[in-house]
Amino acid sequence: MTLTDLPAGFRDEEQRGYVRRVIHDRLADDRHQQECRYLMRFWWQLGMPYREVTLGRLRANLGEGTLRLVEELIDAVRTSPETIDDWVDAVEGSRSIVRDRGFEEARTWPGGKARPAPDRPGP
Repeated sequence: MTLTDLPAGFRDEEQRGYVRRVIHDRLADDRHQQECRYLMRFWWQLGMPYREVTLGRLRANLGEGTLRLVEELIDAVRTSPETIDDWVDAVEGSRSIVRDRGFEEARTWPGGKARPAPDRPGP
């Protein structure tokens, strides 16, 4: 199944950036190189209108848990921007930031959430 329709499913560039950050920071673990390679191809494809990876390739190269989350994301993108926000919140609530060896060597470390919490009314 082609995934070339996905870039059009986001509310805006900001939302696409949130999703890409979650994929990078919470799903792409460089200790699992093949899985990481295909996640990053998918990450790239979310921002580009060409075919880099197919759902079949993702199914062949991602682990069960990661594949489930990516399939949920694909369904969310094809459903609504609000469903995408729910996916971001669920992944951030269930997966910690991956300890990337490159970040550790460079002494830079991503932090926080991809999407800031909505403004809350004061007391």
